[in-house]
Amino acid sequence: MRFLPIGPRSLLVELEDLDATLALFDALAADPLPGVAEVVPAARTLLVRTRPGVAADGALAGRIRARQPAPGLRPAAAAGAGETVEIPMTYDGGDLAAVARHLGLGVAEVIAAHQAATWQVAFCGFAPGFAYMTGDDPRFDLPRRPAPRTRIPAGSVALAARFCGIYPKDTPGGWQLIGTTRVPMWDLARDPPARLRPGQRVRFVEGVAQVYPAAALPAPLPEVPPVAAPVAAPALTLLSAAFPVLVQDEGRAGQGGQGIAASGALDPGALRRANRAVGNPAGAAALEVTLGPVRFRAEAPVTLALAGAGQAVVAGGRVAPGAAFALDSGDEVLIPPPAAGMRSYLALRGGYAVAPVLGSCATDTLAAVGPPPLAPGDRLGQGAEPVTAVAPPDPAPALPAPGDLVELPVTLGPRADWFAPETVALFLAQEWQVTPHSSRVGIRLEGATPLARADARELPSEGTETGAIQVPHSGQPVLFLADHPLTGGYPVIATLLPAALDLAGQIPPGARIRFTAAAPFAPLLPESPA
Repeated sequence: MRFLPIGPRSLLVELEDLDATLALFDALAADPLPGVAEVVPAARTLLVRTRPGVAADGALAGRIRARQPAPGLRPAAAAGAGETVEIPMTYDGGDLAAVARHLGLGVAEVIAAHQAATWQVAFCGFAPGFAYMTGDDPRFDLPRRPAPRTRIPAGSVALAARFCGIYPKDTPGGWQLIGTTRVPMWDLARDPPARLRPGQRVRFVEGVAQVYPAAALPAPLPEVPPVAAPVAAPALTLLSAAFPVLVQDEGRAGQGGQGIAASGALDPGALRRANRAVGNPAGAAALEVTLGPVRFRAEAPVTLALAGAGQAVVAGGRVAPGAAFALDSGDEVLIPPPAAGMRSYLALRGGYAVAPVLGSCATDTLAAVGPPPLAPGDRLGQGAEPVTAVAPPDPAPALPAPGDLVELPVTLGPRADWFAPETVALFLAQEWQVTPHSSRVGIRLEGATPLARADARELPSEGTETGAIQVPHSGQPVLFLADHPLTGGYPVIATLLPAALDLAGQIPPGARIRFTAAAPFAPLLPESPA
């Protein structure tokens, strides 16, 4: 067991194999450690996040190590223990015959073996509702396809390595397809939306499946109306926008078990400043505006504030940055492209009438969870957030412009040891250009010298934190932002310190980044519990 640093409130536990990983995950689920907020399991690792004020340090590593079960022992998981879910499917996959040849079996024998195996959900990732299931038949250890498919239909049942998975939506993929199911893996009308969750056992059957009492589906919840639906009393209408306008709040933390990242505002500090300026709760939902120009029309008397990169223009005059301003019905506000920074947050006193999804109004652009992006003509109503007196604008930090050099502090790890020391030194010394191919998922960087990996092994998928700097085969890093995938299969050389995430969300294309580290990479040494 190794403990690898990620940041001040997160670490990665690396174990020998999947069985040891699941055993420790079960132990931590059955008897949670005080101060631990979330544990995200993966193939050979656990990503452990702590609560505010609790350090992810050697003391925590020691408490985790003390929970490691004896070899071969798997305690019952706190959630999902004993549940068995039957999935009806049709064995009509395009790779079924190739799988049979690889295993040296007939197609009928592959089907019988797949149905006879007991599959257990080890972890979720890749997409919301995608469950990595490990089976008790060692023959199902299959390679990925040499060339991934550009589109795999939702409901496809597939195999790769030791895992079986069901694609919850149409997506590219490289697993071996053996069949299909009509059972939706992800449905926001359910609570929870993910059909399969870590700890559950799964059996595949042909025809109609039996649903065991412990795994019965909950009653459907009322459908969530889209943000663009007409409202009885509209407050604002989006007239035009150069880039998508999104609803964002502080995000939906704690959904890792369903394969969902937190998402939320890329500059939470600006979100809070805008809300405080109109008297809203600091974390209320606001509109995230990327660059510009964007134009809105008031449909009723409203009080607004814009914080972040942009500056509002009303009746030809510029509003002081971050200050509250009032519009009467029919008035328009223009948000021109900013000279520096990337994103602005438009807060409405009382909030926006947007229905939360999984406890948050954040729009996750990668997972397609939350309100859809606004389109010209969409109207938004005023919410019923508790409000206080309008406050003067808070001081705002200076934001970078194209061409500027931005220094970002990082923690080296968790996979800095997959790179030679001179490569890590190059990573810190070299300037990295922010490319136009960046998004809310991540900032794509380009350096004069790509980063070469010293360790060429395939990295099993493992949890990634917001701010992770992942190095793909090209050697040109990607800095993950709020909508990043929950798990990734490329090594993370360093992770941005949380205090620098607001600034990272404002770095525009054309700017340059230099990373700084206060200490060299070193695994955490677990301390003996007191």
